[in-house]
Amino acid sequence: MAAVSAAAHFIVGSGGGMRLISAVSTPAALTEAAFSRRSFLGGVALASTAAVLSRPTTATAADSAPTALPDLARSSAMKLGMVTYNLGKDWDIPTLIKNCREAKFQGVELRTTHAHKVEVNLSGPERAEVRRRFADSPIELFSLGSAFDYHTPDAAKLRADIEESKRYLQLARDVGATGIKVRPNGLPKEVPVEKTLAQIGRSLEELGRTAADLDLYVRLEVHGAETQLLPNIKTILDHAPSPRVKACWNSNPTDVSGAGMDANFALVQARIGEVHLRDLYLTDYPFRRLFELLQASGYRGYTLAEIPESPDPVRVMRYFRSLWLAYQNLL
Repeated sequence: MAAVSAAAHFIVGSGGGMRLISAVSTPAALTEAAFSRRSFLGGVALASTAAVLSRPTTATAADSAPTALPDLARSSAMKLGMVTYNLGKDWDIPTLIKNCREAKFQGVELRTTHAHKVEVNLSGPERAEVRRRFADSPIELFSLGSAFDYHTPDAAKLRADIEESKRYLQLARDVGATGIKVRPNGLPKEVPVEKTLAQIGRSLEELGRTAADLDLYVRLEVHGAETQLLPNIKTILDHAPSPRVKACWNSNPTDVSGAGMDANFALVQARIGEVHLRDLYLTDYPFRRLFELLQASGYRGYTLAEIPESPDPVRVMRYFRSLWLAYQNLL
């Protein structure tokens, strides 16, 4: 008998299925016109692909959103904040809180005379409102920064400055700050150095008693042409032994003078209650060594950026924070 073979004709439907349209037994010569096993399998694959592509997609926003990069920074035992002098001098309280939050700063020291207007002339309700604004935010109102000094040889002015400082302490208590920053600002030429240093110290001791009554602190900034020298700051603090009187390390170039950074730091390390930092990109100061000394001393308080104003402040603050972390080997 002559060899015959079966040929089947299929067509792919619009729904992706197949249907038989004919089945004919033909001689072997006709099998070239019939579809082969290869074309059959190709048709099945095409139909399967069409079916998949025709299905509705269910992709969500999460599928297309970029993957968040991990934060590689480790936590510091110290806190990062800012002094409103000069970067934030034109910011009101909402702006100050907003910028600190965006830059991941934790607290602030409000310098007197700036746009936040936290001054002793605030009424009781106004003080309560300042306190509420910070309490309702993640930003701590750490301190109020005054410009009071106690080196004057004028007894009446000295007494007035001390009394005004007490009023400022009460303001700090009312708005929820932990204390105030004060400063020496020089040594009168007509007065023996030791007498002036003792006078500043006794003034601080009196303020320390007021601060204790209010559960606050008085922090002496390392400041002034001659008074910023650390041996002089130590002498002042020796005359103010109150535990409520602390030093505010100010990152001055003179910190490395005399016996050097380590020896100068050792003079006051037990009394440090606050740290001011200049721009961390400056190479005239050993910031990495300062952080090492602070960590070794067990300091856990605020380090505050006291830097110039900028038209792009949050970006500058973020750079500052990254350098702050890097100097501590945390980034």
